[in-house]
Amino acid sequence: MYAGIRVGDPLAPETLVGPLIDGGAYDQMQQALAQAQKEGGNVLGGERVTTFGGEHAYYVRPALVRMPRQSAVMHRETFAPILYAVAYDDVEEAIALNNAVPQGLSSAIFTNDVRESELFMSAQGSDCGLANVNIGTSGAEIGGAFGGEKETGGGRESGSDAWKNYMRRATNTINYSRVLPLAQGVQFDIG
Repeated sequence: MYAGIRVGDPLAPETLVGPLIDGGAYDQMQQALAQAQKEGGNVLGGERVTTFGGEHAYYVRPALVRMPRQSAVMHRETFAPILYAVAYDDVEEAIALNNAVPQGLSSAIFTNDVRESELFMSAQGSDCGLANVNIGTSGAEIGGAFGGEKETGGGRESGSDAWKNYMRRATNTINYSRVLPLAQGVQFDIG
């Protein structure tokens, strides 16, 4: 399914992944994938797609990287389509892995356990500005205050929560349905 994600013209409605900004972004992505492999990662994807835009365009397949543990490469923002996957034993360990990185814009948990979701959204849970349950990290609830924490912090762009300057703030979004809505009309038909 991951390999089937459409790469191409960002103006075409069937396209999910457009080009990287430039050759430097492509080089940074390749360096991150090489570092992930050195740190024990198994990389699927990440190669350049040359059927669009000519030699000066940098279209790439999204990369899925299975890591044996959290590592330095995962603590750096690469600004490229890379998804790192790490196994964990319990929800507390998963939350600790989430909170160990210096970035803190958006996070998500997928669970049917209300205790796990409540823990994730609590002060002992995700330390990101947006904590989502059963919905991806790529969107934001339009009525909620949008902003991050830690290195991706810097305040909120909407909402009336200026009085919360002395608190750790988070916008929580919970999907109670049995349907997983994905951004930009993405559909993974499993069957």
